[in-house]
Amino acid sequence: MSVHTHTPSSRGDTAQAPPRRWLALTVLCVSLLIVTLDNTVLNVALPTLVTSLHAGPNDLQWVVDAYSLVLGGLLLVAGSLADRVGRKRAFCAGLVVFAGGSAWAAFSGSVNTLIAARCLMGIGGALILPATLSIITVMFPDNEERQKAIGFWSATSGLGIALGPIIGGALLDHFWWGSVFLINLPIAAVGLACALPLVPDSKNPDARRPDLLGGVLSIAGLGGILWAVIEAPSHGWGSAAVLGIGGGGIVVLAAFIGWELWTSHPMLRLEFFRKRAFASAVACVAPTAFGLFGALFVLTQLLQSDLGYTPLQAGVRLLPTAGAIAVCAPLTTLLVRRIGVKGTVTLGLLCVAGGLFQISLASVSSDYTDILPGMILLGVGAGLVLPSATGSVMGTLPKEHTGVGSATNGTFLQVGGALGVAVIGSLLSTRFSDRMTTGLAPYHLPPSVHGAVTDSIGGAESAAAHLGGRQAGMLMELARKSFVSGMHIGFVTGAAVLAVAAVIAAITLPGGRAGQRRDK
Repeated sequence: MSVHTHTPSSRGDTAQAPPRRWLALTVLCVSLLIVTLDNTVLNVALPTLVTSLHAGPNDLQWVVDAYSLVLGGLLLVAGSLADRVGRKRAFCAGLVVFAGGSAWAAFSGSVNTLIAARCLMGIGGALILPATLSIITVMFPDNEERQKAIGFWSATSGLGIALGPIIGGALLDHFWWGSVFLINLPIAAVGLACALPLVPDSKNPDARRPDLLGGVLSIAGLGGILWAVIEAPSHGWGSAAVLGIGGGGIVVLAAFIGWELWTSHPMLRLEFFRKRAFASAVACVAPTAFGLFGALFVLTQLLQSDLGYTPLQAGVRLLPTAGAIAVCAPLTTLLVRRIGVKGTVTLGLLCVAGGLFQISLASVSSDYTDILPGMILLGVGAGLVLPSATGSVMGTLPKEHTGVGSATNGTFLQVGGALGVAVIGSLLSTRFSDRMTTGLAPYHLPPSVHGAVTDSIGGAESAAAHLGGRQAGMLMELARKSFVSGMHIGFVTGAAVLAVAAVIAAITLPGGRAGQRRDK
């Protein structure tokens, strides 16, 4: 079936390209920036939250992952909702909700309040993200133009993730930590004002009703698994709570799959996964986000607590990662023409794996230049994978399913990122706590002090500031060694995950160019 043929299921879309589509694309990409930015903008503030809100390492992981969990868990429901009620309406509503959640987060007085506000922001982001990509797919019916537009969309998405720490650091240099959320308000307001006259609306009049139960099951299942991974360092990896809740999460996810197979209006269209290009490309997005999100979560703490940079200095030093994404993403279309989607994605995954491994070799005596090559490789890899995989995903689907298709792609991105923060962060936390406990055993510290210094490098830093003198120096030396050791095991694990993903991509991804829409 040709995508330019008006069928009953696609009569809400048009094959005629809007005259102001490139201007509308700019509006969509700028608005998308705040959604992807908030995956990482808070990272440079994590050491500040340790002292301002008395947050522990588990709290920090939840503050980061609450947003990704809700965003990823609701993307599929929001994608089908956008297809049903109109993608422009969903996009505009998402901007309003996102702005409200940002204002709430900025003035949170406790960790729990901040986590709740981040969840609300995730709801807004879930309405925005799939709507932008599906609108773009409809606005650009020409394959070549669509690939360019998706390249810019992917560049914006990846750039927002990488620029988050830089913008956050600049704001923290002059204002309090809540300012990293207030920056979203003017962008959301301008995006809404420009979207109303410029962005065309489209929908699928025959779209099925949203699968609300599926959304609840997906969030509950993923939430249980993330809880187990994040809380394992505190409760013990073999504890009844971790095994019970983690196992329960797996059972709920199995129930979610069963429901999706049974219901007449599934949020996850499992038949899409019969398309080799779709299934393989989506599966490559998750490990890329796993490595990128997990690395940024750790690197912002390494740069501040270990190398001694201010939040702004730390954010600026992540610029090579952001720059590599910005440069590589728009050029990916040219590379795909030369070596195909399979070659481009495989190369990108290997770059991310290589970047993680290179950074894992850092020691206590390492400086910024020692980890710089790995940071550049991270950005190059993400810049290669995200546009080419996304183009392959969207190119396999008929236009009436672009909302759900883009949401599926975004779900794998967010879930992969949340798991990256949880797994890499928990491995780091476990190793850090073990090394600190062993190193401090001869000193018989009071339980309250011992708990703080073995909890995180930020806690050790706060304790050292009160101790002063030689004791502070010894404590921080032990803390830095423990942190680097934890980072090593976390990043080596991440590199292994990416290496396996590269092998799978090389085997399963079809050859040829991305973006060739196939309806069969």
